[in-house]
Amino acid sequence: MYNTGDTTSAGEPRSSAQTVDRALSMLTLLAQRGPSGVTELARELGVHKSTATRLLSALEKFRFVEQDGNRGKYRLGFGIVRLAGATTAQLDIGREGRPVCAKLAAELRGTVSLSVLEGGSATAVVQEPGTERNWIGVRMPLHATATGKVLLASLGFEELSIALERPRQRLTANTITASGALLADLNRVRDRGWAATIGELETGLNSVAVAVRGPGGRIAGALAVSAPEEHLGLDDFQDIARVLTQAVEEIRAGLQRLTLP
Repeated sequence: MYNTGDTTSAGEPRSSAQTVDRALSMLTLLAQRGPSGVTELARELGVHKSTATRLLSALEKFRFVEQDGNRGKYRLGFGIVRLAGATTAQLDIGREGRPVCAKLAAELRGTVSLSVLEGGSATAVVQEPGTERNWIGVRMPLHATATGKVLLASLGFEELSIALERPRQRLTANTITASGALLADLNRVRDRGWAATIGELETGLNSVAVAVRGPGGRIAGALAVSAPEEHLGLDDFQDIARVLTQAVEEIRAGLQRLTLP
């Protein structure tokens, strides 16, 4: 039995951490045992049936579980498959992109990174060269990074509208925070095929990024090079974008190979 620390519904602690622990334990049980009823799950978790019902309702909302209409039992839902697919895609793009990033880092005087869209942020899955300042796994603001702008520009109208409604922090004097100005910048990104930042994340740090497209043409991530303004000036942006555009074709070819039977 999974011990979650309570056996009754009245007065039981309901901290966020405990709720998450119970929900994950429930998913683990369903993965191990297959379709299970509310009573069975409650007994295994050591909670009241009403608590198990609330957990299942929350998980069902995000399609992490689904109910068998005939038997009334619960099983893992499509939401789990969707999360697994997203994780696999990130692993694939990181694996295929790492040698390309390493080669670019040797050619260019800057830090080369490969980022994906994650939870409203740009998250680096590859960084070359490795330095004391490691950005891998760090969520970076979309509006203040070149990779973020590429990922924003790839969103559909509804998703972009939601993204533009979120508050944006001014990180430097050059950070674009106004929705109208950011939207105009994203239109330029779409028109020319690359994004840039000029001291928008950190003063004196410039960056250029292009989209990485996976099989079917969908944008899977963004490839960027960042460097101090003395090494990466405005006059260099277009040439750097051209180099990055050629490099992403190698990544795309690798991703394409992974989808072949």
